[in-house]
Amino acid sequence: MSRTAGEPFLQHHFATPEQQFEAGKIGMWLFLVTEILLFGGLFVGYGLMRSRNPAAFSEAHHHLDRILGLLNTVVLLVSSFTMVMAVHAARTDRRKRLIAFLALTLVFAGVFLGIKYIEYSHKFHEGLLPGKFYSHKGDTVPGQFQFFSFYFMMTGLHGIHILGGMGAILWVLRRSVQGHFSSRYYTPVDLVGLYWHLVDLIWIYLFPLLYLIR
Repeated sequence: MSRTAGEPFLQHHFATPEQQFEAGKIGMWLFLVTEILLFGGLFVGYGLMRSRNPAAFSEAHHHLDRILGLLNTVVLLVSSFTMVMAVHAARTDRRKRLIAFLALTLVFAGVFLGIKYIEYSHKFHEGLLPGKFYSHKGDTVPGQFQFFSFYFMMTGLHGIHILGGMGAILWVLRRSVQGHFSSRYYTPVDLVGLYWHLVDLIWIYLFPLLYLIR
């Protein structure tokens, strides 16, 4: 089947919209696997260093604000729900709902980064920094800089992924306003949704690992 006027977003190398959708989804899943491997390596590294310096890691994690961490977890979980609703709205030809839920997801992402900014500001003020920049006074257990090296590396990388997700959401939001999506074509919304769910899932692992486990 060739591309027709009724299927303006069907690329020439795909026979049907369904084939294009499935190919795009497979490509996104492959990309997400690489992201899992990336963060998986950091989790393993964190576990190894924690096993070598349990006292330092246990003491250091008390400097984190569990309430802010929990609040950010709730924010991302709600944003994951709004993204699910956005995909459903695109699939059922509800353009206004699609625009509204994408905008809400974008707002929740901004709230997450705002809370993270507050956390980072406190760490900088207290000298709870990675590596040679660590200057916190009054420590009774040495080596806490190792914990904060992983903390900033993992949460910082996650924050970069949040920014990337916000850019992608803004892109599909703009296209939604222009009326590009319908039940016949909503692949970009679905793929951005998959990416956003992974970003949320990674934080669900980061929160207990950094904030709760002693």
